[in-house]
Amino acid sequence: MSIRPVLETRKAIPAREGAGVHLHRAFGFQDPEELDPFLMMDHFRNDDPRLYEAGFPWHPHRGIETITYVIDGAVEHQDSLGNTGNLGAGDVQWMTAGRGILHQEMPTPGANGVNHGFQLWANLPRDLKMTDPRYQDVTAKEIPEIFEDDGTKVRVIIGSFWGQTGPVDGIAADPMFLDVTVPAGVKKTFPIDTHRRAFAYVFEGDAAFADASQPTGILLEKEVAGEEVNIRDMSGDRTLVRFGNGDEVTVQAGEQGVRFLLISGQPIQEPVAWHGPIVMNTQAELQQAFAELRNGTFIKPAH
Repeated sequence: MSIRPVLETRKAIPAREGAGVHLHRAFGFQDPEELDPFLMMDHFRNDDPRLYEAGFPWHPHRGIETITYVIDGAVEHQDSLGNTGNLGAGDVQWMTAGRGILHQEMPTPGANGVNHGFQLWANLPRDLKMTDPRYQDVTAKEIPEIFEDDGTKVRVIIGSFWGQTGPVDGIAADPMFLDVTVPAGVKKTFPIDTHRRAFAYVFEGDAAFADASQPTGILLEKEVAGEEVNIRDMSGDRTLVRFGNGDEVTVQAGEQGVRFLLISGQPIQEPVAWHGPIVMNTQAELQQAFAELRNGTFIKPAH
């Protein structure tokens, strides 16, 4: 077995999306090969409704799949095909935009006004870009949970892990999407298919993700007083951890324990032409999509 080395850690960047929703972007709108098949992930967490209540009004998608995972509060959604729904705490929605859909997502508060969750974008391969749109809405009670003797908890949202299989299926990227909690001071190793791209996103507590030669933390080179030195860097709240090749990820939880998403997927390795919510393979396809938005032919009849 080989432990995946840490290629990079970086903090999520504050951003505004939709009609002014305050959020943090873990990654996105950079090099699409970096975490192929994943394109973008946003983390929304606010306890002031004024920072999110305007939501994400009507907007298009084509050529991708979006994964919305709600931790607290709710997200109401509606689309151009007549679908409506409400995602509550612990629920997940996987939307295949395919050939095109218009929808809106409106966050609503939970306890103490909190709205908290994630949206991840996964690319679609060329032969599925224009597939029929579809939804998979999964409630919290349908998601299997694994409890280890050391207090580790894993929610298996997508994929198969430690004998449990998540309820979302038939996804082009064949992803694994786990919500992992490791108690304070516990060291834990998680298997990941060696052929997949993988990352973790820490959103509560802190931890050190280790490689085989340095099991106590991430060894980083940084410049201090004009000299390069090696230091240990604990990955804290709102931190993306990008892994290299290997078939295991090891984490040492800090004093407060840690909760993070562990996500992996099979790279598509195709050209990407990307503008906003539309992701195609060529600039000509991208231009066609926006021309259809302008002339009212973006939404296609069901095949």
